[in-house]
Amino acid sequence: MFREVTAAPADPILGLSEAFREDPRSGKVNLGVGVYKDENGTTPVLETVKEAEGRILAAETSKAYKPIAGDPAFAEQLAPMILGPDHPALAADRVRTAHTAGGTAALRVAAELLRAVGPGGAPPVWLSDPSWANHGAVLEAAGLPVRRYPYYDAEACALDLDAMTETLAGVGPGEAVLLHACCHNPTGVDPSPEQWARLGDLLAERGALPIVDFAYQGLGDGIAEDAAGVRALARRVPELLVASSQSKNFGLYNERTGSLSVVAESPERAEAVFSRVKPCIRACYSNPPAHGGAIVETILGDPDRKARWEAEVAGMRDRIRSLRGRFARALAERAPDRDFSFIERQRGMFSYIGLGAEQARALRERHAIYMLESGRINVAGMSSSNVEPIADAVASVL
Repeated sequence: MFREVTAAPADPILGLSEAFREDPRSGKVNLGVGVYKDENGTTPVLETVKEAEGRILAAETSKAYKPIAGDPAFAEQLAPMILGPDHPALAADRVRTAHTAGGTAALRVAAELLRAVGPGGAPPVWLSDPSWANHGAVLEAAGLPVRRYPYYDAEACALDLDAMTETLAGVGPGEAVLLHACCHNPTGVDPSPEQWARLGDLLAERGALPIVDFAYQGLGDGIAEDAAGVRALARRVPELLVASSQSKNFGLYNERTGSLSVVAESPERAEAVFSRVKPCIRACYSNPPAHGGAIVETILGDPDRKARWEAEVAGMRDRIRSLRGRFARALAERAPDRDFSFIERQRGMFSYIGLGAEQARALRERHAIYMLESGRINVAGMSSSNVEPIADAVASVL
């Protein structure tokens, strides 16, 4: 069976990390992989997470399987954080939330759901151009066709809303449109509240199903502020899927903690759709891992602990903003003929800084600075000690 099998190409992000680990040079910097790092180059364990883990381990009496959709307490805590505690959809009991094995699994379960119940069995899903490198692979692995809508204006380093809405105006009823809730990966460019409202009205008019990838809540402008787009959509469209990740804002990268929320037009329809979500989960991974979900429940379920967690998230957010500002100013000093102010306007961990594949390779080969050949960098991979050297290197390849 395997005689004719050839090696698969390396993953564009994880393969870059492998090359980085093998690089013997001192002072090397990895701006490719999408994880938060502190000033010491470490992905930290949050203090509130450590505290929650202690409580969980002290009280734990069993390692029994969780329900297919996870503990109800997880959904009860997470759904209000995503949609807001007073959102009309929650008040009307039109929301159901499943604990999933990370945000990627939430996307895959959403794709399996569409294949199971969607019009024609495999409705197309529209992705932003560009989008997270794994989006297309996850959807296509579930048998869904992928189409693209314009998103980023490389000349203006901004959202190309006119081109985006012109394309989405052609989306057919029953087709799905995947949107990034905040901190767009890879560009760092998000719609404004007014633009979110315009997109929601358009998708409602077209009869399209929004799928919102919510991976970075709290790392843009704030916990509630970053949810403004999701909440606006849920007020304008009758149906919505939200794939959420707790990898970044809780630092639970290796615990694989996420959720899939179904917003339907009635409680009865929400229950019916959720009943179809469960077989998709069962076939994919049976039930979610317990530890990460228990951490989230423990933190969000205690007002004091939740407030301290929010302060930790604010610290990460402020550090990213500070690095953005320092990097933009450092580049402006070294290349005064170019405008880098857009780096400060972007949100979250990622930034398109305007470099091409050849320049990215030059940074890797000459300076041991690793970034994606698309020009995306992880701002949170920098530190106060290497912002200036990185700016020097980038200026040298412009």
